Amino acid sequence: MQSSGGPGRLFDFPEIPNKDDVVDWTYSKRRDMQEIVPRIYLGPYSAAMKSKFDNLKAHSITHIVCIRQDIEANFVKPNFKNDFKYLILDVADLPTENIIKHFPQVKAFIDEGLSSAGNVLLHGNAGISRSAALMIAYIMETYGLSYRDAFQHVQQKRFCINPNEGFAHQLMEYEPIYLANYQARQQQIDCQAIDRRNAGIKRPFEDEIDGDDGMD
Repeated sequence: MQSSGGPGRLFDFPEIPNKDDVVDWTYSKRRDMQEIVPRIYLGPYSAAMKSKFDNLKAHSITHIVCIRQDIEANFVKPNFKNDFKYLILDVADLPTENIIKHFPQVKAFIDEGLSSAGNVLLHGNAGISRSAALMIAYIMETYGLSYRDAFQHVQQKRFCINPNEGFAHQLMEYEPIYLANYQARQQQIDCQAIDRRNAGIKRPFEDEIDGDDGMD
């Protein structure tokens, strides 16, 4: 159980794996994809080019999040639509861009990939700002981390990440949002469990009443 969201607020989140496993970084690795948490990779477009098909298959990639601005569509492409499932997002690498609106869709897509026993790659053009921001948001919400802790974890795996100032601000704003959503989901689950438990008690009681008919 990890504490998050301030004093007195305790939430059940899984422990983030490989927390202390820092990658031995070299400049050339900017052009490769790195595994941030098990089965989820972050990298540049060069990791998803036509020449990298065999490498994607070797890493069991099944789902790809392709982040690009409309003006980049001619050279940042979903090259393997028949082989991988794609989520294509139109996002500009600008501080004024609303990237927070994409967080729920990206999380749902990644979770779908993992639940279907697949592996997922997130990439933009350089794998530094937009895709990194989306990866950080996923790490925050999945493992219950603050922006700074999630940033640090992702940077340990892909040292060159650097979300622009606007994205960083939105990620910091996202922490209370995802915690509130998580708490609401937990309350809904708890209410459903109580309803099921009450239904289980009510049914035998009704059967007992029915069985007493005509006994008086």
